[in-house]
Amino acid sequence: MKKSSLIGKIILTVLVGLACPYVGIVTLLLLSFSGFWGVTVVFGLLVLPLTIPLIWIKRRKTYAIAYAAFVACFAILLGTQAGIEAYNDAITIDVTPAINVHEYLPFAEDSKIVKHRSETLRFDGLTRSELPAIDGAAAAFPVYSAFVHAVYPETVELYDGIFEYNNTRGGYECLAQKKTDVFIGAAPSKEQIAFAEEHHTTFAYTQIASEAFVFFVHKDNPVDSLTVEQIKGIYSGEITNWREVGGNDETIVPFQRNEGSGSQSMLIRFMGDTPIIEPNIQTEVSGMGGIIEEVADYKNKSTSIGFSFRFYVEGIIRNPDIKMIAIDGVAPTKEQIRSGAYPIIAPVYAVTYEGNDNENVHKLIQWILSDEGQAIVEESGYVGVARDN
Repeated sequence: MKKSSLIGKIILTVLVGLACPYVGIVTLLLLSFSGFWGVTVVFGLLVLPLTIPLIWIKRRKTYAIAYAAFVACFAILLGTQAGIEAYNDAITIDVTPAINVHEYLPFAEDSKIVKHRSETLRFDGLTRSELPAIDGAAAAFPVYSAFVHAVYPETVELYDGIFEYNNTRGGYECLAQKKTDVFIGAAPSKEQIAFAEEHHTTFAYTQIASEAFVFFVHKDNPVDSLTVEQIKGIYSGEITNWREVGGNDETIVPFQRNEGSGSQSMLIRFMGDTPIIEPNIQTEVSGMGGIIEEVADYKNKSTSIGFSFRFYVEGIIRNPDIKMIAIDGVAPTKEQIRSGAYPIIAPVYAVTYEGNDNENVHKLIQWILSDEGQAIVEESGYVGVARDN
């Protein structure tokens, strides 16, 4: 009996040893654990089968204590990770296009957009094929939603094929494939222009507003202003410590955005021929078992620096724990943008494509440049463009 019992325990031990790693892999795939979570789970599920036979075979009390200690350590690891993640969540500021579009819908009573019905242009009575399909970037959503409210029929709804929100990357893809007629936002990247050319599409640009490309830091960072050259030095990797630019003795952590986003494309244009350092990458396991590499989220620490557009920071993020810094001593205010004093201006375009035979696209662009359209631009928070009188 003792021999057969021992054989049974050994067989069971082998089965547990095989099962635990398998369970660990499945757990990682299903729950998308990554980083410290992944290490903790794998460690626990690999060590567990090594501990179990020691309890079964002999000196049960000793190994039961060891096993209990292991479980306690495992629990501490999990608790530590939970605390780390809670802290990271607390200091992470979402500077990605995460606008709640439902707060800025046209024709909605509680909408935050500028509510003005045009007296000079109305698309009421047009068929769907005659209506210009409009799309745009996250920071531009409030203003082009206000355009829709001003001139489009009240039957138009978000994602109905006429009024779309695909953000910068998806928006330029749709425009390149001529699924939409107008894109409101920053200029496209070289890759987005190349994608359009592959689809035999040539973009046409009409500037409808001006915006500031801004850099921001934690509010407690003593640095309030940087020069253009210092910014380029930070994002090229030549300047790595805040004390080099008048701050504390801390390593600078410059965050970036994913390629193809409007702000990342603007950073590339701003840097010009100056090479940009590799972004801080976070690796995650997707729910379907794939490995995803994404640019790490902005962490609001005294060592961090990030970038975006002024309106997005002031009008949408509105986080009191970050501050936009001046560039060459000039703050990114509407007045300084209008005067041209702020050195990094980002034009906002109504982008169309050449050869579009929908005459209402031209009418819409001209109306946006009119007094009515520009008043909406200004009231929405952007700086309008100078118009010929």
